[in-house]
Amino acid sequence: MTLHINKKGIRVLGIAESFTRDYDKSVLAGVVMRSDCIIDGVAFDEITVGGMDATEGILRVFNSLQRDDINVMMLNGCVISWFNIIDIKAVYDRLRIPVICVTYEESEGLEGHIAKHFDAPERDYRIEAYKRLGNRVAVKLHTNYEVLIRFLGLEKKEAAAVLKKFTTHGRVPEPLRVAKIAARAALRIKLAD
Repeated sequence: MTLHINKKGIRVLGIAESFTRDYDKSVLAGVVMRSDCIIDGVAFDEITVGGMDATEGILRVFNSLQRDDINVMMLNGCVISWFNIIDIKAVYDRLRIPVICVTYEESEGLEGHIAKHFDAPERDYRIEAYKRLGNRVAVKLHTNYEVLIRFLGLEKKEAAAVLKKFTTHGRVPEPLRVAKIAARAALRIKLAD
């Protein structure tokens, strides 16, 4: 698949989550955004806080949109909702669209945190899932911020170009920023019920 980054109508599906440890479900929000920052799709789903169902939740968000014009999927982290690890290879293999997983902070890794909160065999399963994600690479944005990414289905320079195209200010790409706002709002509604 050739990704035409300069195409005016390129569409990104940005997926972000919101959760609280007091509630057993996390809200996933997916926002479809064109490169001119017009939103033309939104979807929601739930996954388990501390579960291992993030991959299925991501796929449900995508499938619920019933779209065939999404060019790239952007994820706001690969480990979400309290150690719920997304299998980005499974997402890419199922959907066959490029995936960019964006994070914002350097870290020593999560193996120690996982070991602290989970016993074997759950601990070992999660650590293996985390290791399969591979290393993150740094990308400098035109806003002078740096983000760390994992990506499949495109080259690093293509991933960087997509991030730059969809980041208007700061370090968070617009599809992820709007998805995070939507996820927080949906979670507030759930918690108010």
